[in-house]
Amino acid sequence: MNEVASWFRRTFADPQLVLLAVLLIAAAISITYFAAMFAPAIAAIVVAFLLDAPVEILKRNGVRQNIAVGSVFVAFLLLVSVVLITVMPPLLRQIVAFINDSPAMVGQVRDAMISFQTQFPDLISEAQLEAWFNLLGNEIAALGPEVLAISVSGLTGAVTLIIYLILVPLMVFFFLRDKRVILAWCGSFLPTHRPILQQIWVEVTARAGDYARGKVYQILIITAISLIAFHIIGLRYATLLAVATGFSVLIPYIGAAAATVPVILVSYFQYGWAPDMWWAMAIYFAIQTFDGNLLNPL
Repeated sequence: MNEVASWFRRTFADPQLVLLAVLLIAAAISITYFAAMFAPAIAAIVVAFLLDAPVEILKRNGVRQNIAVGSVFVAFLLLVSVVLITVMPPLLRQIVAFINDSPAMVGQVRDAMISFQTQFPDLISEAQLEAWFNLLGNEIAALGPEVLAISVSGLTGAVTLIIYLILVPLMVFFFLRDKRVILAWCGSFLPTHRPILQQIWVEVTARAGDYARGKVYQILIITAISLIAFHIIGLRYATLLAVATGFSVLIPYIGAAAATVPVILVSYFQYGWAPDMWWAMAIYFAIQTFDGNLLNPL
C-alpha cells in the first residue's frame, strides 16, 4: 500500500497528469450518459475526421482552403447519395427477404442434419436436433417484426432520420472548414502550458486517423469485391451478404466467423450439396484469405 500511495502522490503531483485524468473521466462520463444526445455531433466528428485527410492532401498540392473543403464535401455528399439510391433499397429488401426465408433455410439444414443423424445416431439424438432447430427457427422468425418495428417506427423515426440527413452534413462541413477555430476555442478552456496534452493529442489523432481510414478502405474494398463476386455467381441476397462480409473486418476473427454462417446458410439453401455451393464457399473463403493475409496487413 505504501508503494501505491507513493506512486499516486508522485504521479498526480504533476498538474498536467491531473488535467489529463480529469479530461478522460469527463469524456467517459459524457459518452456513457449523453451518447444518444450527442450522437449527431459524434457522427459528424468521425466523418469530418475521415475527410480531413483528403482536404489536407489538396491543400498541400496548392489548393486553397475553401476550395479543398468544398470539393471534398461535395464528393462526400455525392458518395452518400449514390449509396442511399443504389445500395440501401436492395439492402433493405434483402434484409426483409432473408428474415422471411430464414425459417425455411433452417428447416432445410435441419432435414440434412436429421438425415446425417440417422446415419450416425451415436453423435447426437434426433430430439436434441429438433429442439435446437425449433428454437433457432423461432428466434430468426421473430426478427422480422422487430426489424420492421425498428425501421418503420413512425413519426419519431422519420424526424430522427431527417435530422441526421440535414444536421450531420452541415456539422461535417463546418468541422472541416473551421477546424482550427473550433480547436482553438476548445483549447481556450485549458491551461496555456500543456505539453503532455499536446503530445498525446498529436499522437492519438495521427494513429486514430490512420486506423479509421484504413478500416474504411478495407470495408469498401471487401464489400465491392464480395458484391461483384456474389453477383457473378448469382448468389441470393448478394448485397446483404457483401455488406455483412465488408463490415465483418471491424471485429477480427469473430466478425469473419459471424459472416460465414449466413453465407453457408444461403449457399446451401440455394444450391444444396451441388458443386455451385462449393464454388460459392470457395469464393467466400478466398475473399477472407485475401483480406486476412494481404489487405489487413497493408
